[in-house]
Amino acid sequence: MRDSSVATSQIAAHFAFQRPSYDLEERFGDNAAVGAAYYFKTKTNFHLGAEFSFLFGNNVKEPGILSNLRTDAGEIIDNKGQIATVLIQQRGYAVTLSAGRIFPVFGSNPNSGLLFKVGGGFIQHKIRYEHQVNEISQLEGDYLKGYDRLTNGLMLSQFLGYHFMSNNRLSNFFAGMEFVQGFTRGRRDINFDTGLRDDKSRLDILYGLRLAWIIPIYKRAPQVYY
Repeated sequence: MRDSSVATSQIAAHFAFQRPSYDLEERFGDNAAVGAAYYFKTKTNFHLGAEFSFLFGNNVKEPGILSNLRTDAGEIIDNKGQIATVLIQQRGYAVTLSAGRIFPVFGSNPNSGLLFKVGGGFIQHKIRYEHQVNEISQLEGDYLKGYDRLTNGLMLSQFLGYHFMSNNRLSNFFAGMEFVQGFTRGRRDINFDTGLRDDKSRLDILYGLRLAWIIPIYKRAPQVYY
């Protein structure tokens, strides 16, 4: 590791903090993502990977949301006629295949350096309603599909950061800036609260910081004694 570039499989857990832009900014605020990934680094420092990310956030800004269920005071009434507490959240996921290369311009060994990679895959997001204390028939079962704004489609991603592999296997990670472009479309025929069809094409942009902790798997160099 100290003086050689090695081929290694990598199992990783990753976290990201992301900000939305374009169409996604109208629907949600900042979000976070956690997930798992598998990478393979070749001896020539090419970096290939498959990633899964679970997206979540609490800032939902979608205009007109649940407008047909609210009273003049903006409250939602449950099945028993009581004021309901409804938690509105963002949920989603992304699946990505990526390819890139590590440029060992600086670092403790030839396996560390600047990492640039690009990827493509699938992204989906929707609105989640939680009302465990109250029963609200309009937000249960198939009725929920008329309020969740389910949206998905193909995506592209770009990453630029630093990839570090220690000489003793104990500290291995990469961190940097990531940019995501989702070419998505609403998948519901109609939104019950607005009465409008939800099938327009969208450009959903995310950008932010991503950090991954890596467990590398490779053969140890043989010990030579003189």
